[in-house]
Formats: sequence, structure tokens, C-alpha cells
Amino acid sequence: MIKTKAIFEITRPVNVILTFVVYLVSVAICSPQFYLTSIVFFAGITASLVAAAGNIINDYFDIEIDRINRPNRPIPSGRINKNESLFLFCLLNSLALLIAFYISYIISVFIAATIIILFVYSAFLKKIPLIGNLVVAFCTALVFIYGGVVAGNIHEAIIPAIFAFLINLIREILKDIEDIEGDRKLKLSTLPIKYGIEISKVIILIISLTLIAATIIPFLTYYYKIEYLIIVLFSVDLLLIYFLRELFSKQFLFILSKLSLMLKVIMIFGLISIYLGTS
Repeated sequence: MIKTKAIFEITRPVNVILTFVVYLVSVAICSPQFYLTSIVFFAGITASLVAAAGNIINDYFDIEIDRINRPNRPIPSGRINKNESLFLFCLLNSLALLIAFYISYIISVFIAATIIILFVYSAFLKKIPLIGNLVVAFCTALVFIYGGVVAGNIHEAIIPAIFAFLINLIREILKDIEDIEGDRKLKLSTLPIKYGIEISKVIILIISLTLIAATIIPFLTYYYKIEYLIIVLFSVDLLLIYFLRELFSKQFLFILSKLSLMLKVIMIFGLISIYLGTS
């Protein structure tokens, strides 16, 4: 039972479920009439398997970091060893590729490319300041593009993909600030360590202001309806402004988890506004 629980935990099931939900939202946004067909369902399962495998390989390469920052994770706590985690990574990706191959050639290529990106990120790119953050945000945006590919309408996926990219880029930099003490002990070179917390906050400010400005463009260009503008102004943009206020407050180091959760809420409201704007 301990081993089974550890296997379940290392996949980060909440993130896997979110991947599936975000994928479905993307398909719904990109499809005038959304139906949960077998192809849509199994394509979502494929994306979820890749997400789970990506979480595993991330823990595989992060064992030394997690011994300091997250010692209760399955590998550093000893509930799963590195060989077992590597086997799970290969197994889940093999299942994902098998399913993708039977769906379509394009889907299988997309899935294979994503697997490679996640592995290269965990093994090499994560250690490079900002580049690692950009790759994680890009992979989140890929879920929306993937939904557009499955729906056969990739153009509608571009705006939600950009929104997800910017929100997750902010969150990744924020997480680096949160983990700075453990990362410093391991002599890692994250953005806050190399350039300082204040510079990292300024970068977050620039990205956030860019996102706020970008949220208005789809309405001004008549791409989305008024429902989108109302929700995005009074939820996404207002929350982002409040987020920035808290980020530059004196006690921000004590509320980093709260700020990270706030970004997740902002993303949910953003997806709701996009969906209502297109429906």
C-alpha cells in the first residue's frame, strides 16, 4: 500500500487531472459543437499520461533538490527508488505513444516531441536561469495547442495558449523565489539566485502588465464577445493587480504559497472568460 500510494503521488495526480481538464477546455474552445468522442477522450488520456511521466522524470532529476526543499516526496523519502521511477516514466510514455499512434500520425508526433521536451527540460534546461521557466510555461501552452490539433482548429487555441504561457511563466519565477534557500544550498543558478529577488519581481511585474494589456486585445479586435471583456476585466485583471500589490508588499515572502494559488485562480477565470467569449 505504501508503494502504491507513492507511485500515485509521484505522478502528481492533481496536476494530471488539471492537464486533462485544461485539454478538454481547449477542445471545447476550438470546437463549435463539442462532443466527448472516443478520439477526444483517448487523446486526453494520452496527454495526461505524458504529464504524469513528465512529473516523474522531474522528480528523478530533482532528488538532491527535493532532499532539501521537499524531503517527503516519494524518491527522497525512500518510498520509491530511482530505478523504479525511471521504469514508470518509460511505461507511461510507452502507453501514451501507443494510444497516440492509433489515434493519428500527427498526434503521435506531437506526443513524441512533448516527451522529448519534458526529458530535456528536466535533465538540462531546468538548471538554466529563465530558460527552464520558459520551457515549463511553453509546455503548459502546448496543452492548448494540442487541444486545437485534436479539434482540428488550432487557430482558436492560440489566444488561450498565450494566456496560459504568461500566467505559468509568472508562477514558475514565483516558485523559484519560494525555493531560493534550498536552491542556494545546492548551488543552483535560478533567476532569483543569479539576479536577485528584486530583479525577479520586476520581471514578474513586466510580464503581468504585458498580460493585462494583452487581455484587452481580443475584444478590441472583435475576436471575442463582450462577455469575455466583462469577466476578464473584473476577475483576471483585477486579481493580477491585487497579486502585484501583494508581491511588492513587505510581507510577500510569507505569502508566496498564497500568491501561487492566486495565479491558478486567475488562470481558471481566464479560461472561463475565453470560453464564454467564443461560445
